Amino acid sequence: MPAPSTILVPVINTSASLDAVTAACAIARQRKGRVYVVHVIEVNRSLPLNAEMDAEARRGEALLRRAEEIASAAEFHVSGGLLQARDAGQAIVEDARDRAVDAIIIGVGYKRVLGSFEIGRTADYVLKNAPCQVWVVRQAVGQPAPAAHHG
Repeated sequence: MPAPSTILVPVINTSASLDAVTAACAIARQRKGRVYVVHVIEVNRSLPLNAEMDAEARRGEALLRRAEEIASAAEFHVSGGLLQARDAGQAIVEDARDRAVDAIIIGVGYKRVLGSFEIGRTADYVLKNAPCQVWVVRQAVGQPAPAAHHG
């Protein structure tokens, strides 16, 4: 399996998500590839899809800046942006298809629901529907749970 040269990394406010950015930069750098970082703002069905989500957009922009800082520290440049969608998983898969990426590297937290490990709705959708390789960076067992979680 050749290492991917174009990689999409969805970012949320978790250590696993930011670790995925680090991994993607290291892999793409070896291949002289590209890394796209995206943050999906999920819009509640009670609102129009293009609703102004200023607070969420500011948080998303801050996450994208953090991803750029991580990449810069690894001497790599990333590009990307915010997406607004009803469902983060679908938006990630569509963006991967539109950009024709070789892989999605997604960070997931370690959470237990009723004693069983749960991967989360978004990561589950991406794993089942992505048109490319999907690499998972899982948070270590025992790390504190993320403050904000989108699946």
